[in-house]
Amino acid sequence: MSKKQLILGLVVMAALVALFIYAQHRYPFHWQTFVDQLKLADWLKIGIAVGCIYFGYVFRAVRWALLMRHNKRVPLFSLLGTQVIGFTAVALIGRVADPVRPYLVTKRTGLPLSTQIAVYIVERLFDFGSMALIISSVILLAPAGSLPHPEQLRKGGYGGLAITLGAGLFLVAVRLAGGVVASFFEETFGLVSKKLGEAVGHKVRAFRAGLDTMRSFSDFAMASTLSLTMWMLITLAYLETMNAFTASPPLAAMDLPKCILMLAVSGGASAFQLPILGWFSQIGFVAAALASFFGATPEASTACAATLLLVTFLSIVPVGLVWARFEHVSLRKITQESGHAGEALVADEPAIEGTP
Repeated sequence: MSKKQLILGLVVMAALVALFIYAQHRYPFHWQTFVDQLKLADWLKIGIAVGCIYFGYVFRAVRWALLMRHNKRVPLFSLLGTQVIGFTAVALIGRVADPVRPYLVTKRTGLPLSTQIAVYIVERLFDFGSMALIISSVILLAPAGSLPHPEQLRKGGYGGLAITLGAGLFLVAVRLAGGVVASFFEETFGLVSKKLGEAVGHKVRAFRAGLDTMRSFSDFAMASTLSLTMWMLITLAYLETMNAFTASPPLAAMDLPKCILMLAVSGGASAFQLPILGWFSQIGFVAAALASFFGATPEASTACAATLLLVTFLSIVPVGLVWARFEHVSLRKITQESGHAGEALVADEPAIEGTP
């Protein structure tokens, strides 16, 4: 952990402690009730949720293999270990470990790191697009009165669809005419700063090279289908986990539109993930949303939020640690190596000329 991360972590920890003390004084938290909520939960439903999350990693591995098949064909399930170990590193070390997955694929396949960074970028775009499409669609189709603040959420739903559509059109434009788009951004941003314009143009050309992972409509269709199916499994995991808290009527009665709202809240809270400390901030955000939006008690909300984090984010850690042990992979070492490799790639990256 760098000095800046350590300082930021201490600041966040101090803020969380202060917030906890204030909340405990203003709204007393009954720990025995919290424990009772966990004891009375339907752990079969929670087990089903964990199964959905595990199955989602299989879809991630297959999608990665399909996205890189134009560079090298590998068995569809051969990259499952890279996904499991990579997400374990992110869960324990934080977002700084994001480059671990492309780096592990590079070590396993012998392909250049730049090609796997491209796959990672495209994968992230499909994740964002799939999640935005599912959340926006469910919110817009939700029955009247099923969600709090319906007008604001409907506006957000339309906004999510617009962003998804705009991003899709941008991808198509870059894929078909990357050089033209790059030149346009160079000239536009160049009015502010010549260096900024050149940097943006270079990034667009590099992004165009990354989109070479998709060369046909069938590539796009397969990646889209896998992504949507995976996010449907994640949504089901959220729904099963919240419905598992049978001692809390608001949680036991949670339906799909409400579940989707919590998926959006959780996704936003996890965007900035510090090691360990990020767990507690995410639990706090999700618990506050459950209590505010749906009237669940603080104890039930906190128990549910902690279980959601455990199911959707941390449940892969035991499997990942065992898998890393068998493959002789040190999570801390591989995180450092992948970070250094990524920095070297950026430093040595040549200008991309003449990209169509």
